[in-house]
Amino acid sequence: MELPFLLVGSVFLGGFLGFLLDRWLHTKPYLMLIVGGLGFYAGVREVIRRAGDDAKRKAKNPQP
Repeated sequence: MELPFLLVGSVFLGGFLGFLLDRWLHTKPYLMLIVGGLGFYAGVREVIRRAGDDAKRKAKNPQP
């Protein structure tokens, strides 16, 4: 249930940090796009990792 929130949250966090950096360094909108993209990449990686861990745990302990 937490996986969609993890993905969306990482994109928003990356985009927000990029937005703040853009305002500070006057580079609009480049850093927001780059850091938001990195947040998306990190979110997808984390979702895949957690889904794989869950599948391994279910394979190890099958429920009748």
